[in-house]
Formats: sequence, structure tokens, C-alpha cells
Amino acid sequence: MNRVSLADAKAHLSELVDRVEAGDTIDITRRGKPVARLTAVDRPRQRVNAAELRALTDAMPLQEVGAADFVRMMRDEDRY
Repeated sequence: MNRVSLADAKAHLSELVDRVEAGDTIDITRRGKPVARLTAVDRPRQRVNAAELRALTDAMPLQEVGAADFVRMMRDEDRY
């Protein structure tokens, strides 16, 4: 569990929400004392529909360049 001051929480709320979505729990403090806690909302996990996933990936065009070569090209072309 992490602690952040109220002032830092105000300044970095979007980042804190991202961290909470990723599983962190964050206590917000005022004058060093915890006053609030950010936690993720409990949501049931949804099952992945394998048939829909297969249909989606089958509909995607094959890439002409492999991932490693693509990243190298982006790096070399300063497109990252």
C-alpha cells in the first residue's frame, strides 16, 4: 500500500487512478495522517469468448514485417 499527500493526489490524480486500476491501493494523507483510501471497484472478470477472439484475429491482415524489425524501423526513423 502506498501513501501520498492530499496535495500530491490533487496534482497526480490520473496517475493514481491508473495505478489503482492496475491493483494498487493508495492512502491519501493530510498532515501525515491517512484520511482516505483509493481502491479499485470490484468487478467480476468476464470470460473471453474464444470464438469471437478467433474471428477477430482471423480478420486481421498479416503484417509484412515482424515485430522486432518493425520496432527497429521505428527507432531508426525516429518515430517512437
